[in-house]
Amino acid sequence: MSRSSVRRIGLLGGTFNPVHLGHLALAEEAKETLKLEKVIFVPTHLPPHKSSKALVSAQQRYRMVALAIKSNPYFSISNIELKRGGISYSVDTVKRFKVLLGNAQLYFIVGSDFLKEFSSWKDMQKLNQICKFAIAQRPGFPFKKLPGKMRLVRINALDISSTQIRKRLKSRRSIRYLVPESVRKFILRTGLYS
Repeated sequence: MSRSSVRRIGLLGGTFNPVHLGHLALAEEAKETLKLEKVIFVPTHLPPHKSSKALVSAQQRYRMVALAIKSNPYFSISNIELKRGGISYSVDTVKRFKVLLGNAQLYFIVGSDFLKEFSSWKDMQKLNQICKFAIAQRPGFPFKKLPGKMRLVRINALDISSTQIRKRLKSRRSIRYLVPESVRKFILRTGLYS
């Protein structure tokens, strides 16, 4: 197989608590910039670097992502971390995708806020060997230099965070235009975060 015919797949992991338009814009920009065949959203079961205090169930977060990406044929979702259970370590997930996708070139898509936790990730050296990192500049998380072979994805990042959305919901404020409409309706119907 020639180098040009190797599949290029993006992996976008996260708690997605809840998924919002910033996540979708990041995935779309990464798809175009890196010429990816598709972007796979991978909701975590239990995140190693975040408190699970405000975390809704993995199944509810998975459902919200599925609703959010439904209309984009280049996006898909994986329950690989939910099926595995326990703490979700990226290295284990990427190794599994390497097995499932054969010789595909994997791009692990993260926001620049990831760089503050970079050194504490499990088996980071191995992770760097089996995938390429695509770092998107997030508002409030500037950086001067990328470590290793990481690639910058220039996006006009939307200044939206899941934390901000949860705070708005707790204070009974609108989240319209921050999340996809299908996700907004799901949250209101199920009473999540209130």
